[in-house]
Amino acid sequence: MTWFAAVARLRARREAGVLVTVATVRGHAPRNAGAKLVVGRNETWGSIGGGNVEAVTTDRARELIAAAAPEPELLDFALNDKVTNRHGVQCCGGTVSVLLEPLPVVRAVAIFGVGHVGMELARVLARQDLDLHLIDSRSDILADERLAVLADAVAAVRVHHTPLLPEEVLDALPRGTHVLIMTHDHAEDAALCDAALRTPHLGSIGLIGSAAKWGRFRARLRTEGGHDEAAIGRIKTPIGLTDITGKDPATIAVSVAADLLRTFEAEGSEEREHRRDESSAGIDEKARAAARGGCGNTFTEKSPPGDG
Repeated sequence: MTWFAAVARLRARREAGVLVTVATVRGHAPRNAGAKLVVGRNETWGSIGGGNVEAVTTDRARELIAAAAPEPELLDFALNDKVTNRHGVQCCGGTVSVLLEPLPVVRAVAIFGVGHVGMELARVLARQDLDLHLIDSRSDILADERLAVLADAVAAVRVHHTPLLPEEVLDALPRGTHVLIMTHDHAEDAALCDAALRTPHLGSIGLIGSAAKWGRFRARLRTEGGHDEAAIGRIKTPIGLTDITGKDPATIAVSVAADLLRTFEAEGSEEREHRRDESSAGIDEKARAAARGGCGNTFTEKSPPGDG
């Protein structure tokens, strides 16, 4: 598998990873500058030459995956028999610098209803690095010529035409997808709210509309849908920043996008705290293993043949 296919696979799985590149080579080394390795939490793709260089780099990449706020970094290696290595000897005679670039999990957003507001919102969110799903039951709304303004999108835009049951798309959305409901039909909105509450893997759920609309929906979700107050509370309405009161589509779109980005920030803080707790637990386990006379996850391996 090519390195960019591996990166795409991690993105599709919504898994963090690290892209490793041999940045510089002086003298003899197993691989030339530009060689790449993709490291996931449990898998790797490609190679930067094997042996100690690859083993140490893979270890460090997985530490970055677990880190609270990983940043790109360079690792330098001297390939000679005078250097004490963690994973065996590599004595090619040269030196190698390796660049590690963290690949974060990309956010996903689904807009149900690509009318005036939905289209303006899509134009704003398309400038972000995320997976953007556009769903509508009207084929003309999703016509190529109408969506042409998104041709240069940074986001990965995916279009879903759902003439009968838009809510069926919910099950196929990536885990953690943030859902925004703003269709042309209040009955469709109500069905989507009910279905979204029955889809546990979603992120936040937002509904556009007035207090009167939400009052009717809330009663139906409780009586007809059988949802309790805690579940119904997952739906945020109105959406957008409360201190931006303009009602034209472009203004609403900017307000909703800003509020969503703020949600991303809060979610990122929670994820970093979770990774920090996991990392601390791992360190504590290694300490306990050392106290028992074990060696935790450390090991020594010899360079395989042909690895410098």
